[in-house]
Amino acid sequence: MSKSILINLLRFVVLVFIQVFLLKNVSLYNLSTPYLYILFILLLPFDIPNWLLFPIAFITGLTIDAFYDTPGLHAAASVVLAFVRILFIGITVQKDGFDNEPEPTLSNMGLRWFFTYILTLTLVHHFFVFSMESFNLAGIQYTIGRFLLSSAFTIILILISGLIFFRRKERK
Repeated sequence: MSKSILINLLRFVVLVFIQVFLLKNVSLYNLSTPYLYILFILLLPFDIPNWLLFPIAFITGLTIDAFYDTPGLHAAASVVLAFVRILFIGITVQKDGFDNEPEPTLSNMGLRWFFTYILTLTLVHHFFVFSMESFNLAGIQYTIGRFLLSSAFTIILILISGLIFFRRKERK
């Protein structure tokens, strides 16, 4: 097996474990629930083919759905996240840069790009999750509050994990 496959498989197991056994029980007054598992989809290599990205995103979301008792909610949100990821990377990253930067990590892409990347994709994912979860306009303020607070909480956790595993590039 390739080193990249093993790293991503380990990343999947660790992030799902953290999400299911730690973050599922973390809630700020039932307003903010972090979904750190999306980091697995966000950190997949640039050169992963689309025909493989969508099933991986679906399986990741389905795994979370199995533990959260939300049939299909996270699977659908993860597929939407994968679609927006393709669009975002296609717009912001030069195609020739894939050889030099294999993964969209903080150390490879820099803080500004990485922050914009996780901000955009986290907001899309969380908006989809919370709007589909409530699916009515009666509690729109509550849904928007949950969406914003959960997004902020998730972004902070992703940035912290990015800084923990940050590797400074050597100058040539």
